Amino acid sequence: MPGPLEGVHVLEFAGIGPAPFACMILADYGADVVQICRPGTSDSDVMTRGRTKVEVDLKAQGSVEFIHSMVASADVLIEGFRPGVMERLGIGPAELLDVNPKLIYGRMTGYGQDGPMAKEAGHDINYIAIAGVLDNMRRTGDKPLFPMNLVGDMGGGGMLIALGVLAALTSVQTTGRGQVVDAAMIEGASLLGTMFHELQAQGTWIEPGTNLLDSGAHFYEVYETSDNKFMAVGAIESQFYDALLRKLNLDPSQFPQYDRQRWPEFKKQFVEIFKSRTRDEWTDLFAGAEACTTPLLSMQEAKAHEQHTARTGFVELNGVSVPAPAPRFSETPATVRESRRLSQAEALDAWST
Repeated sequence: MPGPLEGVHVLEFAGIGPAPFACMILADYGADVVQICRPGTSDSDVMTRGRTKVEVDLKAQGSVEFIHSMVASADVLIEGFRPGVMERLGIGPAELLDVNPKLIYGRMTGYGQDGPMAKEAGHDINYIAIAGVLDNMRRTGDKPLFPMNLVGDMGGGGMLIALGVLAALTSVQTTGRGQVVDAAMIEGASLLGTMFHELQAQGTWIEPGTNLLDSGAHFYEVYETSDNKFMAVGAIESQFYDALLRKLNLDPSQFPQYDRQRWPEFKKQFVEIFKSRTRDEWTDLFAGAEACTTPLLSMQEAKAHEQHTARTGFVELNGVSVPAPAPRFSETPATVRESRRLSQAEALDAWST
């Protein structure tokens, strides 16, 4: 069965991080994604799956004409260069929207297309720092710990531009006009933090590491077990908190959930209790308890977990187990496909037909 984006033509300019992630999602959804890559490049074909890969030296004679020919039949273009690079190559939005007025031109950067930092270099850690997000990711007295590159690159970057492109595709169906989608990771990361701005405005989000969701609360925390593994506790609602206390053999009257001043005291007791059993023993104890307490799994362990296996949460691609496409569609399922390499002539012929 075709995916939900069957028939959508996406021209991707190869890069790292968020833009390839966004194009992976679009390819999984069934879009025909042609990736323009530098001559001689190779990759693992995990995050660049589902593409038709074409080698193009963008500074060579005839390359601009080739891009124009591809754009004439494209619905979407996605690039992740610094501002001004595509313009200097002669394939900026002004030129390409003139070739194809319905083109959705997606631009993925750290700081956006304008502003004093627009052309500065940076990576995920810089973007989430400027966004005001990284400062909150720390325990009391500790320095911030960055969450890999999930918040800036993937969530605030790749996911954001994929969403923007899909919204623009909907718009072009009614307006007949393409447009530029300017996705900046500092803004995407900030957007992901909207709830915490609200909590701060309400006065319930105070110093980092002392709040409900950032390790301040004893009932929203990771605890080490006797075998040096961990359990994740997220018993926020009262009924789940009560179930947690029952399983820990604690008297609810002695552990008032929202007595914020006593959270550090309660946490110390929880630390000692969880160290008394192995992770597997706690897992068995909490199974079906409705206490929002689960084992903390490694990436490898997650692939074998019963919930993932029941839903085929991981699939095989060229001998590598990778996360399956998400979300799921009842009528037009997304699929993981291998990539292929074509010459410029072959790609143009396949694209136009």
